[in-house]
Amino acid sequence: MKEFDEYISIVNKAIENLKLPANPAGLYDPIRYTLECGGKRLRPVLALAACEAMGKDPMTAIHQAVAIEMFHNFTLLHDDVMDNADVRRGRPTVHRKWDEETAILSGDAMLTTSTMLLAIKAGENLASALDLFNGTAMNIYEGQQLDMDFEKRLDVSIEEYMEMIRLKTSVLLGCACGMGALMAQTPFETQLQFFNYGVNLGLAFQLQDDYLDTYGDPKTFGKAIGGDILNDKKTWLLIMALKEDQTGEVRNLIGSDVPAEEKINKVRAVYDRLGLPERIHELIRAYIDTAISCLDQLPIPPDARAFFIDLALKSATRNK
Repeated sequence: MKEFDEYISIVNKAIENLKLPANPAGLYDPIRYTLECGGKRLRPVLALAACEAMGKDPMTAIHQAVAIEMFHNFTLLHDDVMDNADVRRGRPTVHRKWDEETAILSGDAMLTTSTMLLAIKAGENLASALDLFNGTAMNIYEGQQLDMDFEKRLDVSIEEYMEMIRLKTSVLLGCACGMGALMAQTPFETQLQFFNYGVNLGLAFQLQDDYLDTYGDPKTFGKAIGGDILNDKKTWLLIMALKEDQTGEVRNLIGSDVPAEEKINKVRAVYDRLGLPERIHELIRAYIDTAISCLDQLPIPPDARAFFIDLALKSATRNK
C-alpha cells in the first residue's frame, strides 16, 4: 500500500493530464479552476486504495477514481449556487468569480464528463460500475432535496438528518471504496463491505464538517466560520439545540435580523452550554469505530488494514 499523499499525487497527475477542450473557454475554464483548487481528494484516494488493497495495480481504477472526483466537484458547483456560498477552498466560488449561469452549465459539463471517464477501460465491469455510480448519484440528489426541504422545517429529527447526510455525503465515499473493489474484480460481498466502510466514514466526516463550520479556524477550514448558523442550516448541532434548549433562545434566533457575529456567538454559547461539541465527537467516534469494524470482514493484508484505520482515525480529528 502507498501513503495517502502518494495516492493524491497519482490523482493530481491524472487530473492534470485530462484533455479538456480549450474552447469555449466560458465552459471549460471554470472546470479547470474548480479542479485546480485541489481539495482533500479523499474519494479518488479511497477508490485507488481499495483497488490496491485487493491486490491490483491502483491504476486499474484511475479513470473511475477521477470520474468520482469530477462528479463530487460538479455537486459542489451546484451546491454553492443553491447555498449562495461566497468561498470554496479559500477561493471565490465559481458563481461568484463568473456567474450563476456559468456555474450551472459548467457543472452540467462536469457531470457528463464524469460518466465518460467512468467508462474508460472499465471493460466487463462497465455495467456494474454504471449501476453503482448512477445509483449513488440519485441518492445524492435525494439527499440534496431533503436538505432543501429541511430549510422550511423546525421539527427535523436526528434520524431524518442522519439519513439526509448518508444520502447527500456518505454514499459517495461508499461508492468510491466499492468502485475500487469492483475494478479489482472482487466478489460483491467484498465490494459491499468496502461500501459500508465508506458510508460510515462519510457519516463521521460530515459530522466533523458540522463541528468545524461552527468551531473551526477559517484559515485552515477554507471558508468563513458560522455559515451554518447564519443560514439556519439544520445540522446535528442545531437540531439537538432546538430539541434540548429549554430557554428557546436558539429557536428565537432563527430567521431573526440579529447581527451576524452576535447570532453566531449566541448560538454557539447554547451549544457549549448543552455540551454539544463533546457529544458530537462521541458520535463521530462511534461511526469511525463502525467503519473500522467493516474492515474485519475484508480479506486485506495488514498494511491495507492499517491504511484504512489510520484514514478513519484522522478523519475524526481533522481541522479542514
